[in-house]
Amino acid sequence: MEEIYLLGVDVGTSSIKVTVIDQEARFVAQESATYRLINPNQVSIQIDTADMWNAFTGCVGALISKHKVDPSKIKAIGMSSLCPGLAAFDAEGHVLVDPIIYSDRRSTQEAEIFRQTIGTQRLFEITANSPMAGAMSGTSMLWIKRNLPEIYEKTRYFGHVNTLMAVMLSGNFAIDHSNASYTLLYETTGRGVWSEEICEKIGIDINKLPPLVKSTDVVGTLTHPVLLAMGLSPETKIVIGGGDTACATLAAGVVKQGDVCESVGTTNVLTVCVEEPKFSPNFINRRHVVDGAWIYQGAMSHTGSSYQWMYDNFYQDYKDYPSVTGKQGMMLMNDDADQAEPGADGLVFLPYMMGERSPVWDPYARGVFFGLSLKTTRREMNRAVLEGCAYGLRQLIEMVEKVTGQKLTKFSSIGGGAKSKVWAQIKADITGRDITVLDMNDMAPVGAALLAGVGIGVFRDVYEASAKVEKSVYMEIKHNDQHKEVYDRRYQVYTGLYPSVKELYKVNLGIE
Repeated sequence: MEEIYLLGVDVGTSSIKVTVIDQEARFVAQESATYRLINPNQVSIQIDTADMWNAFTGCVGALISKHKVDPSKIKAIGMSSLCPGLAAFDAEGHVLVDPIIYSDRRSTQEAEIFRQTIGTQRLFEITANSPMAGAMSGTSMLWIKRNLPEIYEKTRYFGHVNTLMAVMLSGNFAIDHSNASYTLLYETTGRGVWSEEICEKIGIDINKLPPLVKSTDVVGTLTHPVLLAMGLSPETKIVIGGGDTACATLAAGVVKQGDVCESVGTTNVLTVCVEEPKFSPNFINRRHVVDGAWIYQGAMSHTGSSYQWMYDNFYQDYKDYPSVTGKQGMMLMNDDADQAEPGADGLVFLPYMMGERSPVWDPYARGVFFGLSLKTTRREMNRAVLEGCAYGLRQLIEMVEKVTGQKLTKFSSIGGGAKSKVWAQIKADITGRDITVLDMNDMAPVGAALLAGVGIGVFRDVYEASAKVEKSVYMEIKHNDQHKEVYDRRYQVYTGLYPSVKELYKVNLGIE
């Protein structure tokens, strides 16, 4: 039997990963590279398209030259992407606006226009989501129309990053339903089509929205000369794929009612698969890359990045300080957090460092350390960051249970940050749930490759594709109730903090 390779690409916040698997979903090789972001001020942040594309082609080249991947065996390419990343294209597919990503805050005023024009309740009835600058790309489309009218007029299609990749690879425009769910212009709850009502009232031309296709749909064949010159066949099929978390959780086995997974990286996302669309405004709600399924996503935007901030600013001395056990850097910082008392000696941290999505939906929110004293050291601050992220996770779990009516006793966890035993134990103890940490880090590109395989018939369907992925268990974490009393008390503080300071964020920023 001919060996078939499937290539999955995941465009992340500032790096790209390209993974090759075979027809049995076995890992073959992976390459990754960073790229530049365009970040001229505190509110604007976009992907540098040219640099991202160079990073992608560099990765493909390294797979071929360094890992000896035979390019002729690559039969399909699937895309996974951060979501949203809103780009504008002219009729020829040239990029007019580089992808505006989820943390961009320029369209705060436009988000308010969505609220005032459509109404929060009606918006939620149609889209199952709430307006927030950057986090829902419709606000960025409206910002372009109001601030770059000439660009808006020239725009043939808006699209997300997987639209961009499809255009670059095949010359064809498309977007999948998991990405469309993050536009605020799409019927997430109903027919799965662009909403004529919202587009008409907001003033976005519905004809500028790209064709909607399934995540497993082939949108064209490979036409890009650079990849063809590397030896990839012009018969290579391009499959649209989906949003990064949806792709990652597909690979992790979140495909049917009640499946739950936490992904731990720069952000922390709790994903719950449901087959009946009952939604809560506390979550981002989207169609899954699995037909007939939706996913709730409790997306905390700055959990891993908060810990990185702690490392960069308070633990610089650990960077070049290997321990006798061979541990370095952040792992040593983890050990230091473990030396602090549970409850961090009264210190509670809100991880809203650059605004927050679930569950507060506030672009003005910022991080808070509450309970600092003259006894506080960096060790308590370190542990408080880990605990704060765990309190946020507990808050999301309790909201999931309220919406679904089902008790959640355990969940799986994936991603690089999931492998911190200290952090995983803190999360298990604070949430009161057991955690199965899977030995799966970069699953989004694997999920994209699986979708490519379904698209060309290598796998019968997404269920077979997901089942073929080896889901090795890295560690099992059982929750311990020993510190329940102190954690419950700090959790009460955590959930009360944001409502208490909410209005002060705007005062601090000089916003009326």
